[in-house]
Amino acid sequence: MVVCVHIPRFALTVAAGGVQVLAGRALALAPMAGSELRVGEVSGAAEAYGVSAGMALGEALARCPELQLLPADPLAVVEAWERIVQALEGIGAAVEPAREGLAYFEAAGLRGLHGSDTQTISAARRALERPARIGAGPTRFCAMAAALGTNARRVKIVQAQAAPSYLAARPVDLLGFREDTAALVEPLRRLGVRTLGELRKLGRDALADRFGESGTLACHLADGEDSPLVPRGVEELLEESLDVGDAGSGPMLERVLGVLVDRLLARPERRGRTVRAVVLSARLVGGGTWRERVVFRQALSDAKRVSLALSLRLPLLPEPAESLRLGVERFGPGGGDQRSLLEQDEQARLARLGEAVKQVRTVAGHDAALRAVCVDPDSRVPERRVVLTPLPG
Repeated sequence: MVVCVHIPRFALTVAAGGVQVLAGRALALAPMAGSELRVGEVSGAAEAYGVSAGMALGEALARCPELQLLPADPLAVVEAWERIVQALEGIGAAVEPAREGLAYFEAAGLRGLHGSDTQTISAARRALERPARIGAGPTRFCAMAAALGTNARRVKIVQAQAAPSYLAARPVDLLGFREDTAALVEPLRRLGVRTLGELRKLGRDALADRFGESGTLACHLADGEDSPLVPRGVEELLEESLDVGDAGSGPMLERVLGVLVDRLLARPERRGRTVRAVVLSARLVGGGTWRERVVFRQALSDAKRVSLALSLRLPLLPEPAESLRLGVERFGPGGGDQRSLLEQDEQARLARLGEAVKQVRTVAGHDAALRAVCVDPDSRVPERRVVLTPLPG
């Protein structure tokens, strides 16, 4: 039995500061700077005026002149969602987080710990400590349909034999919650297909001919078939942050980024492993946050190459930043020293220097070998002019 946990309007709730703030107020997440002017998640009061997520900003304000726009806070959303996933893992669940506000776990392995499936769901609700829609079914998609079809005070459980008939009456909008089938919702509605039962009547061959693999997958989901859960792996948290100071953009920001990269790669917890994916985030001067996930084409451990790849993302900042944060999302294999653009003799010199740094740190500690980096030479605060960062080694 797969259990689905769905928290509606999760990003909007975090940005607003709680569920109680949404009551009776027409709220929506403001469009991110530099992106298409479309609102994000909207409150129930805004939906009553006909405003929906993804609607053009001008149309949303025309339908609801009282609409209040809240700045998005993606960094706070990620942190809040991580606490929820850890709370579910605290009851013993192997969680597959689909996206912020939507997660799945298998209840069969928890019966010996909590008892029945109902008791397992009750333990999950107590661990969440916030209103959530919970549903259960034989597959991931069926459990999600059950969760979306109930409220925060009840639990909907769909048995395996009843899954096809239950899904047949559900709207095709459920396909929008899956990344592989989200693009099918609009064309299916234009074709007059309103429910998953009507989708099944079209047949797999017709759907595959018109929509390709997405159509075939949609038909499998409507028939109650789905792939097994893929619980997330446990990754070690490795982060570094630094206040930007007076200047939140330009060359100074690149120097701050270089300091973060040096500090991150010098952490002893890295244990010589390469870095495959990182998350670069910032707290903005005008309020709100910015977050960008960067996946390297190959695992890296060279500070210059990492800094070069990340510096290309700095122009995406919507406004000046007051602090930067860099964290490792996924490690790669231990690759040792990577080739750089220096000549062979320079490489040998740096290798000897790196070995010396390692020996000094072994004797005197992690902060024994540091170098000074000029970050903001024009700052009035001496501590902001020069920052100490670990020597590569």
